[in-house]
Amino acid sequence: MSEHKSADVQAYSDDMNTNNSNNPSFASVLNAHLSRRSFLKGTVGLAATTFFGTSLVACGGGGSAAKNLKLNFNAIAKSLADVVIVPEGYTAKVLYRLGDPISATVGEYKNDGTDTGASHALRAGDHHDGIHYFGVGADGKYSATASDRGLLVMNHEAITPAYLHVTGPTIVGSGASAVRSVSDEVIKELNSHGISVIEVNKSGTSYAYKKDSTFNRRITTFTEMILSGPAAKTPAMITAYSKDGSKTRGTVNNCAHGYTPWGTYLTCEENWAGYFRRITATDNPNRSAKELTSFARYGVSGNGRELWATATAADPTDTSFSRWNTMKLGTSTDGSDDFRNVVNTYGYNVEIDPFNPSAAPKKRTAMGRIAHEGAWPGLVVAGKPLVWYQGCDSRNEYIYKYVSNAVWDPADASKGLAAGDKYLDDGKLYVAKFNADGTGNWIELKFGSNNITASNSTYAFSDQADVLINTRLAADAAGATKMDRPEWGAVNPLNGEVYMTLTNTAASSRPITAVDAANPRFYNDPKGSAATAQKGNPNGHIIRWAETGNDVTATTFKWDIFLFGARSTADPSNINVSNLSAANDFSSPDGLWFAKSGLLWIQTDDGAYTDVTNPMMLAAVPGKVGDGSKKTINNVDGGATKAVDTYVGATLGDTNLRRFLVGPKEAEITGVIETPDGKALFVNIQHPGEETTPNFASPASFGSHWPDGGNARPRSATIVITKNDGGIVGGEIA
Repeated sequence: MSEHKSADVQAYSDDMNTNNSNNPSFASVLNAHLSRRSFLKGTVGLAATTFFGTSLVACGGGGSAAKNLKLNFNAIAKSLADVVIVPEGYTAKVLYRLGDPISATVGEYKNDGTDTGASHALRAGDHHDGIHYFGVGADGKYSATASDRGLLVMNHEAITPAYLHVTGPTIVGSGASAVRSVSDEVIKELNSHGISVIEVNKSGTSYAYKKDSTFNRRITTFTEMILSGPAAKTPAMITAYSKDGSKTRGTVNNCAHGYTPWGTYLTCEENWAGYFRRITATDNPNRSAKELTSFARYGVSGNGRELWATATAADPTDTSFSRWNTMKLGTSTDGSDDFRNVVNTYGYNVEIDPFNPSAAPKKRTAMGRIAHEGAWPGLVVAGKPLVWYQGCDSRNEYIYKYVSNAVWDPADASKGLAAGDKYLDDGKLYVAKFNADGTGNWIELKFGSNNITASNSTYAFSDQADVLINTRLAADAAGATKMDRPEWGAVNPLNGEVYMTLTNTAASSRPITAVDAANPRFYNDPKGSAATAQKGNPNGHIIRWAETGNDVTATTFKWDIFLFGARSTADPSNINVSNLSAANDFSSPDGLWFAKSGLLWIQTDDGAYTDVTNPMMLAAVPGKVGDGSKKTINNVDGGATKAVDTYVGATLGDTNLRRFLVGPKEAEITGVIETPDGKALFVNIQHPGEETTPNFASPASFGSHWPDGGNARPRSATIVITKNDGGIVGGEIA
């Protein structure tokens, strides 16, 4: 999600472009075998669905009950202050911060870098991200309706190393010779990644987390994981840790999330590739052509973004650090004496049962290996397959969906990870192709079809496990549409339509010649008093689609662009296409979440608009696919021009789109979830102060002091937002 900005170690960009495929630009992807399709017409009723044990009746006609939904707050202004701002009539309270203890055996966090690495295994991790609420009933089991007691499960995507240690990480040497010389610092960082499970309780109108709950749990880079699905126990998964390829250790760069109708959590491994050390000059001669193609497509090269592999363990048999070195160092033919294959065990959706702390998490390989932003379930219908939509978060990457082969049986709602074995280990994986006429196709990523064959000229696939391990290469071969950095998705609970943020792109990734109907803008967004050029699509947009017949198994869909990010002062004909005002203009949409009412929450991770405002969260009444019109956007870059026809959603105006929250300095607003009654909203504030290299001799110089204030070091944190009158947060049915 967020770009790694630490200057203390090797720079690594999370939105790097490694897609050098020859997939055509969108405007030219209509192959002869595809007929042009007009927007799909007609109405198809949706059956009543069972979702987390709650009966949901969706509206027919692809419509939305949101027409009766009204925003219940006044828009707040943009802000550059080091605070969290919410509308009048609302209260935001800090709930769970970096370092907060989750066990009575650990003391309060000192926030000065002196807490031990081991203690961080029982503390809140850093960079709070995707988050979900699981209600706890009186029997201590999952309840879809419990709002006063629940489990919050959240990702800790990454770290800001400077603030974790006394004066930042201790590094000796530079470049390829740089090493981490203090092992406890590395242990602290390894423990600060991963996932938290914490119990929260409501008392009066306020929520607090229970520090000594038996449910509390940290899942980190040390936690043993089971490899599950078609790629498990294959030769590509063999390491010194698991000589049969059945397991791996840890999860990392957990960004957004997913969830299941049987009450488990999916944590999604996003920019995992940059953590591993692979010095190409040394390793490349020892690798096959296929391995080199795979490494290049996933960006596996360099020193390792935190240099974990360079630390030295006290016990020479301890591979806690050396496992982050994915070079071929051993003499075995199968990789059982080193970690040459360890990167193949990362890049998946990991299923966790928050109600069963003893259950080992499972990496679901059938859902593909990409830079997973998240995995968002479609509407759940008894007797129908289950679906999860996925984005690959890098520029020029793709949008995917996974469809289970098994049809949903509500009797599986209490079976935990065993249900995951049934639905998440056996299914079909598709990638999206967006056509210029407003329709789209889901192309199956299946060995032996769609150019995914042993004779493919770029990468010779060997079997379906190879396809799932090298999903990006399979999507290249299938001719998927390159998108402007797919991030979060969300499914409208009222009609099943899917929304996905395309956060932004740069001219280097998508020049004016490559704009297309689904990624239609190329422009300059001058930033700051110096009017720094920001060319490409620096403000991003949100695309949405409706499956044909409202059927999650459909292989066709119709689409339009819901919103275009832009400054309110930008040209409304070609840049501010959604006619945003000062009350709702935004840049770089990232997080998305639908409330049960149909209200859509939009969060931003922005660097393009930070001369004017810190990142924010908005609320929208969404409408439906096709409620707008066709539009021609005329792009200009110096003397070059390109006109593109696209499809634009209805203008929302200030009535149906308003700014609800602005965060502190140098932060990202990410992760949002509500309680079942809609009266509490949990939101994550990630990496405040990350842009500024701290001067520890002058704490006042820190880029942020949120949430503790004064001269304190900044901390990522979860906040809880409530309405002062006890009402529904954001919007209510009129």
